[in-house]
Amino acid sequence: MVTFVIIISIFFLILGLIGSILPIVPGPPLSFFGLLLLHFFTSFNLESDYLFYFGAFAVIITILDYWLQIYSVKYFGGGRSSTFGVVLGILGGIFIFPPFGVIVGPFFGAYLGALIESDCDFFKSFKIAIGSLVGFLGGTILKFVYSIICIWYCFDFFI
Repeated sequence: MVTFVIIISIFFLILGLIGSILPIVPGPPLSFFGLLLLHFFTSFNLESDYLFYFGAFAVIITILDYWLQIYSVKYFGGGRSSTFGVVLGILGGIFIFPPFGVIVGPFFGAYLGALIESDCDFFKSFKIAIGSLVGFLGGTILKFVYSIICIWYCFDFFI
């Protein structure tokens, strides 16, 4: 039974790592769930404060991931159409051109949205699209680092 729980928790940890790159899969919560499975059903034991910190960081990073992309578009000068373009670009990029569509989709969505709201100012639109890319990469790096740390704690237990 313990072996089965370990396999399932490793599955969730790997799924969390994949989710750190794909925006449709919630990476940090899945990685945290893998830690919880190991903690409650095997001899792997995290201290309660570490367990709390991992859970709190999973929630914070998940919220920050969505907020960073919208904030960076607005920071670089985008408005409502640019933000809407980012959301459409994320959804379209996932299904139309995976795996690169996850990066290219929000970029072009923000670019087209910025073109609409800036009366075809190509330079400003490109700057706003770069902002969406910065926000996406920032959120992806946060999620990826969190998932790697979760995996490292688990493999530290096994070694």
